[in-house]
Amino acid sequence: MPDVYPAGRLDADSEGLVVLTGDGALQARISSPRYKLTKTYWAQVEGVPSATALATLRRGVELGDFVARPITAREMAEPATLWPRVPPIRMRRAIPTAWLELGLTEGRNRQVRRMTAAVGLPTLRLIRAAVGPWMIQGLAPGQWREAAVEGAW
Repeated sequence: MPDVYPAGRLDADSEGLVVLTGDGALQARISSPRYKLTKTYWAQVEGVPSATALATLRRGVELGDFVARPITAREMAEPATLWPRVPPIRMRRAIPTAWLELGLTEGRNRQVRRMTAAVGLPTLRLIRAAVGPWMIQGLAPGQWREAAVEGAW
């Protein structure tokens, strides 16, 4: 499709939903932190999250060059319809992993990875599950679908 561009981006180590649009105003609303559109991520982390770690994420985390805004953070079960990761993540038999669902309204460079590492839970796998009203459910890697914009805002 001509004149269709991504609204936002994922780093090379991340997977998941990218919204494509030919509407410049919509692209700006999705990408700009000014509009505070929530992006939801599923993060597989090394270790087991404590109540303190989750509370720290929810309050916002000092990351050195900036303080990340408060986010939503909860432990979740491994997503049921998860595709295999290529290449697979590193696994250590003696160190458990857990899944977190995180909701952010800003999206700075490697922010989720930096935030989870700051609370002692390095991210092993990161999947963007939703951008505002658009969700990844029902899509396999490389698949796409047209989505209505009306009523999404």
